[in-house]
Amino acid sequence: MNIDNPFAMVVLIVLITMAAKVANTWVKSGYKTGLNKAEAEELETLRSDIRRLKERINVLEKLTTDGDARLREQFRELA
Repeated sequence: MNIDNPFAMVVLIVLITMAAKVANTWVKSGYKTGLNKAEAEELETLRSDIRRLKERINVLEKLTTDGDARLREQFRELA
């Protein structure tokens, strides 16, 4: 690559600037290669909570969208 060429210099400057910005963003993000044990346990706890909440939402949706007769029947079954 001939550095005396103005086009080559502009391309080189743009590439260096872009590489520096990518590296800066990567460093600021605190990139980690993996989770430690406490983080992994917390993540699993949160996932199980989300699964449980989704199940409860499904039940509530069924209760609110079913007809009145079906709703009364389910309330009787719960009591």
